[in-house]
Amino acid sequence: MESFRTAYEHQVAAKKLRVEKDILELGDKIAAFKDGKIPDDKFRSLRLARGVYGQRQLGVQMIRIKLPYGKVTSGQLRRIAQVSDEYSTGRLHITTRQDIQIHHVSLDRTPELWADLEKDDVTLREACGNTVRNVTASDNAGINPDELFDVTPYAEQVFRYFLRKPFGQELGRKIKIAFSSDDTDDAFTFIHDFGFIPRIERGIRGFKVLVGGGLGAQPFLAHTAYEFLPATEIIPFIEASIRIFDRYGERNSRNKARMKYLISKIGLDAFLELVNSEKTAVQFDSEKDDLIEVSQFDFQEFDSIDFNELFKGDQVYDQWVRTNVFPQKQPGYLAVYVKVPLGDFYTDQARSLAYLLDDLKLPELRFTINQNIQLRGVRPEQLETIYSQLSVLNLIEPGYGGLTDITACPGTDTCNLGISNSTNVALELESFIRGNYPKLIEETGISIKISGCMNSCGQHGLAHIGFHGSSIKTKEGTLPALQVLLGGGKTGAGTGRIAEKVIKVPSRRILKVVQLILDDFLEFHENEETFNDYFDRRQNPYFYHLLKPLADLENVAPEEYLDWGQTERFSTAIGVGECAGVIIDLVATLFSDAEEKWEASKEAFTESRFADALYYAYAAGIHAAKARLIENGIRCNTQQGILTDFDTHLGAAFGFSETNLFSELILKINKVKASEKFAAEYLNEVSEVLTKLKKRSVS
Repeated sequence: MESFRTAYEHQVAAKKLRVEKDILELGDKIAAFKDGKIPDDKFRSLRLARGVYGQRQLGVQMIRIKLPYGKVTSGQLRRIAQVSDEYSTGRLHITTRQDIQIHHVSLDRTPELWADLEKDDVTLREACGNTVRNVTASDNAGINPDELFDVTPYAEQVFRYFLRKPFGQELGRKIKIAFSSDDTDDAFTFIHDFGFIPRIERGIRGFKVLVGGGLGAQPFLAHTAYEFLPATEIIPFIEASIRIFDRYGERNSRNKARMKYLISKIGLDAFLELVNSEKTAVQFDSEKDDLIEVSQFDFQEFDSIDFNELFKGDQVYDQWVRTNVFPQKQPGYLAVYVKVPLGDFYTDQARSLAYLLDDLKLPELRFTINQNIQLRGVRPEQLETIYSQLSVLNLIEPGYGGLTDITACPGTDTCNLGISNSTNVALELESFIRGNYPKLIEETGISIKISGCMNSCGQHGLAHIGFHGSSIKTKEGTLPALQVLLGGGKTGAGTGRIAEKVIKVPSRRILKVVQLILDDFLEFHENEETFNDYFDRRQNPYFYHLLKPLADLENVAPEEYLDWGQTERFSTAIGVGECAGVIIDLVATLFSDAEEKWEASKEAFTESRFADALYYAYAAGIHAAKARLIENGIRCNTQQGILTDFDTHLGAAFGFSETNLFSELILKINKVKASEKFAAEYLNEVSEVLTKLKKRSVS
């Protein structure tokens, strides 16, 4: 026991040192950038990997706070509120990836902000950029009556394992991972790079594994990699896959750099073969890396709840109970969902929620992928107290997960890529539906999602009724517009459907669009026909013709040139998107990167992080080789391409031969398991190569 405690204390101390180094490095890089010593593109890549994202407004940053599967304790919530008040505006935004974002932060203060968050074990690391992003999971994981087992510990372990891993820092594009608690797949695993759904075979816990999904401008449904993979093998599979993606993934064309394009290009079978060949190099060891035990609320045993006894005969209260309160799998407990319009709430509300957690001895709250809040471990006798407190906080709106629970990204409020407004239109739509279709407030079979552009941060591609920002040119100018999409959603067990584009209409006509669609569905759907079944029966052209009169531009009213919530005439002002990262090909910058990777490799070796040392050394070799290729006018698209092209065009000039290839030397990392002996040999060989590459170019 003592040796375990000592090892644990060493791990904690090592982590603290790495965090402190991260924060100090960010401060140093900010200073160097301001002194003109670091190019803008390189600095952007560095800060994105540390959760610092440039806003639409010049001179301020959006900070993304990374919360695995949306879990937050009362102490962490207070810390986030304190940080928002001190460094930002006091507003908190829940994202569709269960993160928290704060806005209008000074770049100079971001290291200090990060240090404050880490006091309660909250990180910004890899919240943006070409990294392994936040790991999401069903908000009901651990309390779902239909789950085979709780996926939370696995999501936690995946999050912690991949944090700061060198092979996940500078990918071609981001990696997104999701765990669903059961086959209803409410975490939408089918649009993730990696998706996991629980399975049990012969008493062994495991997962159905999906790969290569994604939304964005070109949505892809994920492939099934395994119908069953033992739980102990999911991290090795993810790690090997990311290493292959890092090596073979596109680097030049950002729009083709997601994992979904690599799998589409080479095929799933070829991709899985490469992954299997990479597993020797995987550092995860299921015998040594035990499953992290996530601290859970100690649910005592109570009698089951008669849900009907929760109602009081008060129409407003009872509707809230029907739509926002659900029984947990633990008898005698309830989960309460707090509907948060647009996912926006404020620090006074956050502190009150933290107090509520402590006062009622609730274990935690979770932010959900539809931008709401969940309280768990609630006893029936606490329900009225919670309702009363939420009412004071103006967070008592019914209709969680229903038609009026609209998902929307920040869009043109803060995002560089936003084309037309997504937030004000969402609020107008919610108000319109509540006022005109009160019976549909409890309708959970139709979802509305809105994005400010086609990149789908608001997940419009998953909606039954979706919209994304656009524009329309007329003789008199440019109109803010929304593209209408219909028929998206989950179909269960890792399968789903992407919403189809129907028609583009001026933004100001969107209430009429929704009215026509809802009226048509309510009048003509058959019996228990779902919205998507109705859409399939009617087909896309039917809805195009239904909505076509609203796209007519013969008579455009002056107010239609104003976007929702705006007083100035609309104009498109799309900046450079940052969430996907940047591509840098300058020779000097690449050699600088190679030097940084080499220093990181030596440091990792001295700290006995041998697998990390190997990958940093590999990356140093790749960067240096790429620099020489670009210097000679040779285009570089992938790391594997760099290795092949260097062998073909420059190998002989730098002392390599057909029996002594540069690529064979560099790729030793995927042939041998990491160890001190192998790492020492490999670093020595790479050091000699780097010396050659840096000393001279090809004459």
